[in-house]
Amino acid sequence: MPEDTYDYVIVGAGLAGTSAAEGIREGDAAGSILIIGQEKHLPYDRPPLSKKLWFGQKKVQDIFLHEEVFYAEKKVDLALGVEAVGVDAAAKAVVDSRGNEYRYRKLLLATGGKPRTLHLSGGDPEGVCYYRYLDDYLKVRAEAWEGRSALVIGGGFIGSEMAAALNLNHLQVTMVFPEQYLCARVFPQGLGEAMQANYRERGVGIVAGDAPVSLSRREDKFVTRTRNGKQIEADIVVVGIGIAPCVGLAEGAGLAVENGMVVNEHLQTSNPDIYAAGDNAFFPYQALGERVRIEHWDNALNQGKQAGRNMAGANEPFTYMPYFFSDLFEFGYEAVGDVNASLETFADWQQENDTGVIYYLKEDKVRGAMMCNVWDKVEAARELIRKGERMTPEQLRGAIG
Repeated sequence: MPEDTYDYVIVGAGLAGTSAAEGIREGDAAGSILIIGQEKHLPYDRPPLSKKLWFGQKKVQDIFLHEEVFYAEKKVDLALGVEAVGVDAAAKAVVDSRGNEYRYRKLLLATGGKPRTLHLSGGDPEGVCYYRYLDDYLKVRAEAWEGRSALVIGGGFIGSEMAAALNLNHLQVTMVFPEQYLCARVFPQGLGEAMQANYRERGVGIVAGDAPVSLSRREDKFVTRTRNGKQIEADIVVVGIGIAPCVGLAEGAGLAVENGMVVNEHLQTSNPDIYAAGDNAFFPYQALGERVRIEHWDNALNQGKQAGRNMAGANEPFTYMPYFFSDLFEFGYEAVGDVNASLETFADWQQENDTGVIYYLKEDKVRGAMMCNVWDKVEAARELIRKGERMTPEQLRGAIG
């Protein structure tokens, strides 16, 4: 078995893994670094796949995190288009799908998540797209010409963004999802219903409170049958029903796994020489006083960087409060903290269901905030959450805005 030795091995060539390499270089200019990535592409930003690429605001060449010369200058080796299939924690070695073995001093598992699947009777016909990767964008983009029809399965972040993107590219779009309104895990009911009405006004068909039970092909069309007896034909089927954290390597290595790979405040797993960061890390969110797993760009960027710094000896706790964002037609928002619609919510609207701040509270303390068409207020929201003070609706009016 071919064998190489590195000071640092990073499994995962996404934003968290690339940011970790940058973090390592802040503390160790000379240590050898290897990034292993399952995709053949150079590491890239994922948000444009459902946003700016569709609106003509970016081209594919603009989404790559760095050009190839960056990795050469930083002395970072890349092994792309290959999967890490095993970690031997005792031997401090990673094995890939080509049979190569890489010894490490410190290891980062930045394996992210994989799309959840439908598990329909009869399986999925060829061509159904579980949307997550650059190749998915390239595939759907090539098929998404004006006048065609698309079914989007899922009413969360990716489903809502993709339905908007396809609609704005002049496809006939239908959405089906089991919740009663869009983004139900995050939006309070009033906002979710208003957003859903906006989608309908724009011509997006909404099949709420329903779910597919079968998917088949009829000539050149996909045919979807739902639990409530509907039949939907479409040229394209895009599925966005969330991701599951990739924890197989951690489980095989005997690491602690719950809702992702369990890490401490320094982003170390139950093995102190193995770190985790990004979509797969179940970490202590210090401002909230609980463990969470966050599947967003800003978390991958900052958590990856901190993991890299700590691998190089910084030994600093991860205290950053990541934010996330989305754009649904003209409705855009930034949010931070625990933005969960099951919490008590208070909306301080300037324009109802359009412009204002939604506060998410527990025991009258702000746990999260969503700034709707209100910009550059993320730090103010973070400070409100950090304070942890009881606040009345009157005190919340104008607190951020």
